[in-house]
Amino acid sequence: MNTQQFSKLFTSNSGFAPLFLRLPLGIILMAHGSQKLFGWLGGYGLEGTGQWMESIGYAPGYLMALLAGSAEFFGGFALLVGLLTRPAALVTAFTMFMAMLVHIDNGLFVSNNGYEFALLLVASTFYLAFSGAGSVSVDSAISAKLKGENDFNGSLSKA
Repeated sequence: MNTQQFSKLFTSNSGFAPLFLRLPLGIILMAHGSQKLFGWLGGYGLEGTGQWMESIGYAPGYLMALLAGSAEFFGGFALLVGLLTRPAALVTAFTMFMAMLVHIDNGLFVSNNGYEFALLLVASTFYLAFSGAGSVSVDSAISAKLKGENDFNGSLSKA
């Protein structure tokens, strides 16, 4: 992979808008991931989450809990700071799609344990997968370095 192809992974022409989605989304995903991985914030940790996942047909449960928790926690962190945003968004979108399938039989509304929250997370992560991280992100800084610029997306040199 040459530098130009590699830089496409980090490039975004979306300005500031993705920042306002990345921040809360990253926090929410990290919180849910920390419940699964570490038992923080009222979670059950890998053992408890793994047992639950096994009970709903996701086997081996411990591994599924590790994968889901890691996707949420580390993917959420990557989205929060805007690092490797496109791949992180795709991984978390897939994870949230699987969460939607778990809740699909309960209908749309979260008040009935439905899938609306997972649907919103899928839509948000897909948006970021297509838009990129925006101008305020680690991705943007890496993109600028790869292009030989000293600022975010060259915006300061064009002013």
